[in-house]
Amino acid sequence: MNKPKRSGLKRIMWAGFYSYRGIFAAWRHETAFRQELVLTLFMLPFAFWLGETVEQQILLIAPCFLVLIVELINSAIEAVVDRIGSEMHELSGRAKDLGSAAVLLSLLLVVLSWGLIAWHRFG
Repeated sequence: MNKPKRSGLKRIMWAGFYSYRGIFAAWRHETAFRQELVLTLFMLPFAFWLGETVEQQILLIAPCFLVLIVELINSAIEAVVDRIGSEMHELSGRAKDLGSAAVLLSLLLVVLSWGLIAWHRFG
């Protein structure tokens, strides 16, 4: 398949359109992404309340967005593996498990950063 050659502002606009389509597809097809996005939107105001400095607020917000980023990558891996075939294969299972492990580690980072900053403030 030949991709159209775009440059400059036109390329940036198309890239933004493709990104919008990706986020919309994740919202529509990925339950975990929906849950994590809603949780992130819920947690954002609390990050500004809990974090006493701008640095703490960033340390609370950034891992939440990292979860969304890793979930999008995990969903992309799963889509590609499912596109290749539905038969069980060791490498397909490993790819999906590795993506899932990445999501888990990003979620643990959220718990760690929120827990440590909350401990610092209230402990």
